[in-house]
Amino acid sequence: MTEPRVLPRAVLWDMDGTLVDTEPYWIAAEFDIVESHGGTWTHDHAKALVGADLLDAGEYIRRHGGVERSPHEIVEMLLDRVVEKIRLDVPWRPGARELLRGVREIGLATALVTMSWKRFSDEVLACLPAGSFHVSVTGDEVDRGKPHPDPYLLAAERLGVAPAECVAIEDSPTGTRSALAAGCRVLGVPHHVDIPASLADEPSAIGRLTLRDSLVGLGPHDLAGI
Repeated sequence: MTEPRVLPRAVLWDMDGTLVDTEPYWIAAEFDIVESHGGTWTHDHAKALVGADLLDAGEYIRRHGGVERSPHEIVEMLLDRVVEKIRLDVPWRPGARELLRGVREIGLATALVTMSWKRFSDEVLACLPAGSFHVSVTGDEVDRGKPHPDPYLLAAERLGVAPAECVAIEDSPTGTRSALAAGCRVLGVPHHVDIPASLADEPSAIGRLTLRDSLVGLGPHDLAGI
């Protein structure tokens, strides 16, 4: 006999690369900052930062890009650039808004769990219908960001649900590891960087990670099979 398919009590959404395709904005900002400070940047460096805590990214850029500024100053420079771009165009990921709307229509709780800081995530939230998310957790609200479990644990706590009752939607291995470490089930939809299939075989992921190519055509009741 198979176990019954049970809907999650909450859906926890990553933002960059999952809800919106803003990774190119961040990557362009990294190149601009590093090159304006006389350093050299590569796409391999950029890929290494996908899904990472912003202060960790700032320290990485300082060390590898030769930017002699504090990690916090580098983050603020990044945010200045990506906020400017998002105000001109919000590049939504295919199927994301449709699934988010469907999840809300059937009454599931929702949280935004992003390593972007609040002044950037607020720009994205302002472009969604009011009440799309019950709560949000941003990178400047946690001491330890992804891949640590803290962001997802805080989101579940704010919603008043157990992490095991949640499905997290992620696009990066960093975010996926964070959600799995918190005890969530995870729907991984890789975009700019792969989520290795081997990750599903790690002890913390067995039976709790589903990989999919796209959110297009996915309805809220499909989350019962995650």
